[in-house]
Amino acid sequence: MLPRNLRTGGYDLPGVESNDVPLIGYRPLPPDSSTPSNQSGSSCDVLDTSQAESSPMKTTWYCPLDLSTVVEEEEDGVIYTVVVKQQHGGPTSPSTVSRSQCVKAGTEEKLVLHLLHSFTMGDSSFITIFLSTYRSFTSTKRVLDILTDRLENPPGGSEKSQMRQSFNKAVCTVFRTWLTEYPEDFKGLGDPSRLLRLAPLLPQDSSSAADLRAQLLRIAEELSEKALLPDAHKDQTAFTSPPPDASKFEPTSILGFPAAIIAEQLTKIETELFVRLVPYHCLGSLWSQRDKKGREGVCWSVRATVRQFNKLANAVLASCLWQTKLRSQQRARLLEKWISVAEECRARKNFSSLYAIVSALQSNPIHRLRKTWQDTDREAVRRYEELSEIFSEKDNYSHSRELLKEEGTSKFANTDNRLNNRHVNKSNAQGTVPYLGIFLTDLTMLDTAVKDRLDNGYINFDKRRREFEVLAQIRLLQSSCKNCVFTSDEAFMQWYHSVPTLTEEESYRLSNEIEACEPSPRGVPPTVVITQCPNLSTSRISLADSDNHADFHSPVNNLLSKLTKHMRSPSVSCLDVDTSPPTNESTPAVLTPSTPTKSHRRSASCGNNPITTNNIQGSAADMRIIRIRMDLHDGNLYRSILVTSNDKTPTVISSALEKHNQDPKQASRYELTQLLPEGKELVIPATGNVFYAMTSSSVDFLLRKKGGNMPIGSQPISTETSATFPRIKAKGRRLVRTLF
Repeated sequence: MLPRNLRTGGYDLPGVESNDVPLIGYRPLPPDSSTPSNQSGSSCDVLDTSQAESSPMKTTWYCPLDLSTVVEEEEDGVIYTVVVKQQHGGPTSPSTVSRSQCVKAGTEEKLVLHLLHSFTMGDSSFITIFLSTYRSFTSTKRVLDILTDRLENPPGGSEKSQMRQSFNKAVCTVFRTWLTEYPEDFKGLGDPSRLLRLAPLLPQDSSSAADLRAQLLRIAEELSEKALLPDAHKDQTAFTSPPPDASKFEPTSILGFPAAIIAEQLTKIETELFVRLVPYHCLGSLWSQRDKKGREGVCWSVRATVRQFNKLANAVLASCLWQTKLRSQQRARLLEKWISVAEECRARKNFSSLYAIVSALQSNPIHRLRKTWQDTDREAVRRYEELSEIFSEKDNYSHSRELLKEEGTSKFANTDNRLNNRHVNKSNAQGTVPYLGIFLTDLTMLDTAVKDRLDNGYINFDKRRREFEVLAQIRLLQSSCKNCVFTSDEAFMQWYHSVPTLTEEESYRLSNEIEACEPSPRGVPPTVVITQCPNLSTSRISLADSDNHADFHSPVNNLLSKLTKHMRSPSVSCLDVDTSPPTNESTPAVLTPSTPTKSHRRSASCGNNPITTNNIQGSAADMRIIRIRMDLHDGNLYRSILVTSNDKTPTVISSALEKHNQDPKQASRYELTQLLPEGKELVIPATGNVFYAMTSSSVDFLLRKKGGNMPIGSQPISTETSATFPRIKAKGRRLVRTLF
């Protein structure tokens, strides 16, 4: 690069006050001519300085840069992020400056009132983000009260003033968007008084306001009828169908249905559930409270998806295990059928059913059937392994995220032409049904890692913007499913609903009847660690080490990438309906941290690899998300806590108390206990490092007051004898312990 005095011909540029302004290029002109010189356009030409002194060069400079400045401004209870952009003009046009601002944080009242001013301030996305996430920090009733108070004292002197007209337009925009996107917020109020107070305050001079008023009055009338006649408006979904008759279940009947028909019916069920999914039900702050007493109806749309996931996984287990007298060759045909169904689900971009089938085949009761897998067609096993790789936990489900990125809004799956041409109807566009656990994981991590409020008490709205980016991905995928058309197959649906529900104990008992446990080489029979989850009603996912968040590119993914970069196989309970701790008839034992446990390795026909824990060396940012509950009067409620390698027991206890709305200063009165499988417990030392003291077999912890009574008859046992279990395939072991 030439020195500046050479690049400028030894002269200061007009209008340029600083030597630090970047210069893009120049065009030298002859001193007395308006035509460009033949030797122009190159910034690397060496100029003759003596000629420049005797005959100054006329130069046209081009500096088409957008210089942006980002600052924060606080004004009347709101912190704004202000972006000032300066566009440098040409020789004849002046420079222009544009200014835009968006809310970073604020008080509850100011955030609600900003709904009416966001458009005029250049924050056009605020309404959409607020309506999607406000339930994390306030309620519908509170928002309506603040807006109604403002409508009673509108700005502007008269109805015809410019200020009043802009205000009325903003009011109509906010309520029209709210009623269109989230009508359930109004229908769930219970008391119609707020709507009756709001309706007359809406603007009187527009047809859109009249339509809004009519909608509000109609909903108020429905609420009044529901209050007067509650029996006539009972939720019919509350009535559950009787359990299926196990004596009429024919597991081998599944072989009579073509795999394409089965996948089509499963995709129909999953698509209908996914379209009805309410995105904000996935927010970490709401999903983590689903088991709190009095909030049984929270996140009902996510619960419905979880029930279908577990129902399908149970169908795979029951069909393969129910008839214990089948020969291994006959049972292998059942495995091959479900592998073909999984392949068809992949062709239809139904990742939810695909993962349910794969996880069931990887569960221990099926995975341990060595003779059955040996008799399974090798090509089917190869396809099964390829499908399993889609949900590899490596790099935080990077493969699954990449597929969602590539095929999320495409018409058809990007699979081999043989599968698509044979079974998929190309005349109908296909929607994408994702595995919901990936999004629940992201939102749980955000809720755990980012503060809800700033140090000054303001609500952190930047956190809501990041959460909205994840919710927007869900809504984008939902839009791809709305126009899908399916046909029903009553015969398969009748079989599907006739499948009896197997508990985990029943599944493992049937598996042992089919193939008895082989003795361990050490003479100690291997045991399987399974957490209690009645009726397959829980489903959890795990996050693996990650330095890449390969989903839709956005700032929130940069944050998630940083969170998972040095994570040590953290596990987040995301798809679990019942979060009660593991229970067992045996008496729980208290453990103290000791040497790492040894585990038993079992060979199997599917090429199992032993599981190893890869400790990241030299990493100061090791972290893990755990779940801590307290025995409170309002039920057993788990809250997620982010634990780093630097956190000692008092710090973690204080954070847990704060999460449970308890006094963190009382941390010295509590002790932290890890809940292990088979009813065992591990007491974390009072001054220990929680990250290194905990074991990797569980993420569930209990916080209780010191001096609590231990269960009668419990005796401490050594760590060496507490957790002997077979080293089955990595995902199979984790799923049998956490998913089922």
